[in-house]
Amino acid sequence: MLTMSQINEIREAFELGKKVSQIAREIEVDEKTVRKYLKQQDFSPVMPVVEERESKLDPYKAQIQEWLDGDSNVWYKQRHTAQRIYDRLKAECPGFDLSYPTVQRFVKAYKAKTQRTRVFQELVWHPGEAQVDFGEADFYEQGQLSRKKYLTVSFPHSNRGFYQVFGGETGECVCQGLQDIFAYIGGVPRVLVFDNATGVGRRVGDEVREAQLFQQMRAHYGFLVRFCNPNAGHEKGNVENKVGTVRRNRFVPIPAYDSVEGYNRSLMRELTDGEMLHYKKNRPVAELFEEDRDALKPLPAYPFNVCRFLYVTADGYGKVRLDAHHFYSTCPEFGGTEVLNKTAREPHLHGKIAAVARTTAALAR
Repeated sequence: MLTMSQINEIREAFELGKKVSQIAREIEVDEKTVRKYLKQQDFSPVMPVVEERESKLDPYKAQIQEWLDGDSNVWYKQRHTAQRIYDRLKAECPGFDLSYPTVQRFVKAYKAKTQRTRVFQELVWHPGEAQVDFGEADFYEQGQLSRKKYLTVSFPHSNRGFYQVFGGETGECVCQGLQDIFAYIGGVPRVLVFDNATGVGRRVGDEVREAQLFQQMRAHYGFLVRFCNPNAGHEKGNVENKVGTVRRNRFVPIPAYDSVEGYNRSLMRELTDGEMLHYKKNRPVAELFEEDRDALKPLPAYPFNVCRFLYVTADGYGKVRLDAHHFYSTCPEFGGTEVLNKTAREPHLHGKIAAVARTTAALAR
């Protein structure tokens, strides 16, 4: 299996007009592999599958579950305990010779699963090329003043800009904002130029090491990525101007909203920079943006699932920490255990079998 860096290298080489045979030689893989990743349309992260080990209790689990499920209509004082189930297995199942702790652990886990309450928590720019950066402004969210980040995507050719508000600059924020903007404009920029590596990777010397989620997303959408050189303001001047312009003209007075998702939708609908004339070309921005739109790549057949999966260990209260500032609740019975977290617009926490909690991520706060 190839790394995401190799996959993106294959797809970029094909975009640049190289033949499959040439790409295969350069990457040192066979042509079938090259064709496979050129045809692949969905690069969304896949939740890891935890394979359960075989247990001597497996032949009896269906019977135990039947007894426990039947208790749902029984007075709580007359429901099966682990001890009673163990006694019945010994009496009613010939050959049963397992220990009580084995039965007790399964009963406890099954009851926790079924009874659990879920907590939902200046350069020449061609049409179709865009710049990306973050700005910062204050907002009233549900009456509370807080400082938020807003993703800014600008098209230097037309001077058209789009914005999405988030609680941070994480990879999930970047990918979710880009995906929502792509869907709104109906296509994908061919090149995205980033101010720095914030949210999409980290810079080590002169090299930017992209995060896995961002690599998957750009493979999914097929855009090329360029990072600005440090202290090279001319490479990103358009988007920096857009960051300041929207803060002065759209975020004064301080905006107030109840739902950031609803506000982000209205933010794209209500922007009026398309009605202005381009500051140099003396043509309507909306007219120039149609040239940008004509140069966009088509949207992929499948939407990208913006999320990451990681294992975290809950503390004694069943709470987990996903970053330096936020704790999220699972359930007390998960205290001290490892749970699988899906971080996205709404992160999900998974036990070994099923989802147990959900809350709102920093990107939506």
